[in-house]
Amino acid sequence: MVARDIPGIYNNPVLGWISGIHLNDIGKVLPKVINGKTGRAEENKIAVLHVALHKGKFAKLEILNIFEQGNGHILKFEKDGFNCTDCLINGKKQKLSDYLISNSVDTRLPLVADYSGANINISFQNVDRVKGEVTFYAPVLKNTEYKLAKPIQNYVQQFNSLLKNDVLKEEEILFSCNCILNYLYSELDGKKTGSIKGPFTFGEIAYVLVNQTMVYLSIV
Repeated sequence: MVARDIPGIYNNPVLGWISGIHLNDIGKVLPKVINGKTGRAEENKIAVLHVALHKGKFAKLEILNIFEQGNGHILKFEKDGFNCTDCLINGKKQKLSDYLISNSVDTRLPLVADYSGANINISFQNVDRVKGEVTFYAPVLKNTEYKLAKPIQNYVQQFNSLLKNDVLKEEEILFSCNCILNYLYSELDGKKTGSIKGPFTFGEIAYVLVNQTMVYLSIV
């Protein structure tokens, strides 16, 4: 079962992030989640905090995603999952790895799909030419139309432009997290994305798992 199919998933705001490790340890060390009450570390669990708000207060969960679908081919997958071999490209079944390699696709750009009006990113983790397998940092969903994202020339400039046009004032944002891939690919070290503070994470949760996206929360 994927997150969008969990009964009641959209009844209340659900936000969070995926625990991470030092970038040099990827593939060598498993990330852990710590139970704050017991100090116990787990490698396959979720830590959840339920918060009750005062009467008349509401939690507002939003995403800021600078990526949008490009004008290229439509990709559709035949099953949900974090990896695939074959997919439908403009209706024709092909090996996704062959398509990406032969077209010299920049896999720093995510796949983008329209989930009920919101652009949701799926980032590439690895393209294995030998196995013919492509892995992702979030699950692709079957029968959903994806396209490669349009290239971004200046992440910080685009981010700050979207931030200024957003309905929320920056000082109203209670919590936010952004994606480590945005930090790496856009070379954000030493740069500033507005006045918003928060961790760079290995995946962001805004009801569902998203990639290369800022997730933020406010109380109104």
